[in-house]
Order: sequence, then structure tokens, then C-alpha cells
Amino acid sequence: MKRIFLSLGILIVLGSCGGNDDPPPIPGGANLVFPDRNSECTTGISVNETLSQVTFQWQASTNTDSYTLNVVNLETNIPQTISTAATSASLSIVKGAPYSWSVTSLNSKSDQVATSETWLFYNAGSQTTYAPFPAQLVGPVSGSTVQRNIDNEVLLAWQGADVENDITAFEVFFSTANPPTTSVGTTNSSTMEFSVGVESGTIYYWKIITTDAEGNNSDSGVFEFRVF
Repeated sequence: MKRIFLSLGILIVLGSCGGNDDPPPIPGGANLVFPDRNSECTTGISVNETLSQVTFQWQASTNTDSYTLNVVNLETNIPQTISTAATSASLSIVKGAPYSWSVTSLNSKSDQVATSETWLFYNAGSQTTYAPFPAQLVGPVSGSTVQRNIDNEVLLAWQGADVENDITAFEVFFSTANPPTTSVGTTNSSTMEFSVGVESGTIYYWKIITTDAEGNNSDSGVFEFRVF
């Protein structure tokens, strides 16, 4: 009888120590392929006067068994998503509109995900010239609380792009009103940051208007942040 109890004890110990303790596989980020970054997408199949179907493509990522394609109309900020196990997916999107797109990689055994870079493109329409892409506001992150520097300033930062690569200026609008209507300065095409004076305990709103050589412009939309 002692031998039986001893054997059971050994099995219990082995069972508790011999389990699979390997962490769940973490998916890798996918590399985007098409539509190309900051390009005009001309390969869409026309659905009707306003929509065309575009096939998005990306490379397979490690430890991934499904993907979520995320496409956002930058004029309306309306997102479209689709899940797939493949490395391509098709969506019907508005002709002549600017879009951003990215891919999220998932693994059913892990609660962690990986997100690709975000690329911008214009879906081809009837126009022959395109407005710049709306500036992508980088920082401060919208809704965040930030510390002002020794000069009582906060640095605003953004990213800008254009299909025709002819951006001439970024105009900065910044105020305590929403939406901000006060223009506080303009930068050239290569300068995508601007310092603004702030006060503690105040909420600020900001946006960027991007202008190109043809006089076309785009509105980034409004970000907000609070100062400590």
C-alpha cells in the first residue's frame, strides 16, 4: 500500500512540474504591400459612380492565424474592417477620397496582437490633382495630459504627405476653443513640429491645415490635450 501511495505522489509531482509552461506565441507585425504608401490607387474595380473595389495586400506575419484589415476614410473618419486568414482582402471604398490602412495580426492562442505600419493613399477618382493627405497628428496624443517645459511651452508634432509631393505649408491652429480657429503659425513642407505657449490646468485644441502648390488643402481634424 505504501508503494501505491508513493507512486501516486510521484505522478502528482511530475504532473505539476511537467506541464506545458511555454508562453503563447506572440504574432508579428505584417508588412504592407498594396496600395503603396502615399500613392494614388488606380487598380480598383468600379462598383458604381461613387465606389470602387480595392484589393489590399500584405505579407504573412509570424505566429499569425488571422488578420484584421483596418481602412479609414480620412475625410469622414469612418472606418471599415474585415477579418481574414488570407494575406489579402477586398473592400468597396469611395472614389477620389484619401484613406489610411493598416493590418492587425492575431493568434487564437494569445491575447496579444501586432499592428503594422499605417499607410496613406488616394483611391483614384475623376480628379487630376489631389489635395495633400490630412496631416497625421502625432503628439501630444489626443486626450492626454502633458507637462509644459521650462519655457511654458508644449511641442506639437505631426506627419504630412502628398501624392504629388508638392506640399508648400502647414498652418497650425491652436486655442482653448473647439474647434480651434486661431492660426498661431505656419511651417514649410519639411518642418512638422511647432512649439506653443500653454498654461497649467488648461485644455487646448489643435489642428493642422496642409496646403500644396496647386492651392489644395486638407484638414487634420482636431486633437486635444490638457496641461498639468
